[in-house]
Amino acid sequence: MEIFEILVLVVSFVVLLTIGVPIAYSIGISAVITMLVSIYPLPAVTTIAQRMATGLESFTLLAIPFFILAGQLMNRGGIASRLIDFAKVLVGMLPGGLAFVNIVACMLFGAISGSAVAAASAIGGFMNSRMEEEGYDKSFSAAVNITSSTTGMIIPPSNILIVYSLASGGASIGALFLAGYLPGILVGLMLMVVAGVFAYRHKYPTSESASISEGLKKMLNALPSLFLLVVVIGGIVAGYFTATEASAIAVLYTFILALLYKEISFKDVPSILLDTVSTTSIVLLLIATSIGMSWVMSYENIPQAVSEALLSISDNKIVVLLLINVILLIVGIFMDMTPAVLIFTPIFLPVVTELGIDPVHFGIIMVLNLSIGLCTPPVGSVLFVGCSVANVKIEKVIKPLIPLFIAMIVALILVTYVPEISLWLPAIFDL
Repeated sequence: MEIFEILVLVVSFVVLLTIGVPIAYSIGISAVITMLVSIYPLPAVTTIAQRMATGLESFTLLAIPFFILAGQLMNRGGIASRLIDFAKVLVGMLPGGLAFVNIVACMLFGAISGSAVAAASAIGGFMNSRMEEEGYDKSFSAAVNITSSTTGMIIPPSNILIVYSLASGGASIGALFLAGYLPGILVGLMLMVVAGVFAYRHKYPTSESASISEGLKKMLNALPSLFLLVVVIGGIVAGYFTATEASAIAVLYTFILALLYKEISFKDVPSILLDTVSTTSIVLLLIATSIGMSWVMSYENIPQAVSEALLSISDNKIVVLLLINVILLIVGIFMDMTPAVLIFTPIFLPVVTELGIDPVHFGIIMVLNLSIGLCTPPVGSVLFVGCSVANVKIEKVIKPLIPLFIAMIVALILVTYVPEISLWLPAIFDL
């Protein structure tokens, strides 16, 4: 029976996506169809609706709209330009300096805002025109911006790590946040290697080194923005507040900062709140339907069936992790991160924990893996935003994206098979 139910779930979901049904509705409808295999229509629909509603009754999930609001405030609050100036001081003088500036600025802004789309939009809006003026190929600039923006999903604070904590049944958010730092930096460094080689081969110009006084000035301008990371992560690790309380503090901090920078005023608040509500409603609908599907899979014993199937292929940790990574890379091409994490965490987490893999380590593997999918068609949101901001067609970006993809996959392999990259910082802070 389990094979039949898996087929019903997968086939109905794929068919709905193929005919253009939005992913949130596809998830919910396929969950209901799968339940109809086992029980009568009224209880099936009622049960799914109940699971969707109760799934959102989580204090932890309250952090998501707050972090989204903080990201909106940062996007409009003049933080991006200050981070770009700071990044230019750090790496602008290196070969292909503006490509490095793009990567570092995306890492900083993505980490502060927790949004890859916001980083691609905010940093890309500033950097693409500057890079084009200095002779950089437009498609290369867009590719660098697109891939480096995904580091914000790994470097905390990150909404998707909060979602993984919920899906995993309570993995420590503080530990996940700390675990994301080194893998996120590793991805950025791998992208910088590729960008540096590309820039060297095409003889792209370098920026002039900033004077000490100018460098200090730009660092001081960016310091209040960077201090948000200390406030949020430091407060969580020190135990002063939870991740949810930290998200509210992040909103207050960024709002005050944006007012001090004089980039927004009180009259801008309604439109910022409206954008936040719009984004939050999309995310929470995805979470609700994904929770409903996760419950259906549990009810139908689908995770156990998949676990047995994987372990029947091999009980070797290296082989199983390789299989899971390949599956997730394929899933990331067709599915957004949030539903993918909520649906596949209950399936794969029991398998990897049985093999002795830490849930925090696996969470970083999963998020890093699915981040690559944000840059791939047909549903890569960061790809579409990055191309739109750069005013370049997607097919033009694919060629320069390929070596950057390879760099991200190399980073994924290192993070997968060297757990200390993820677990070293949480171990230091005893999380």
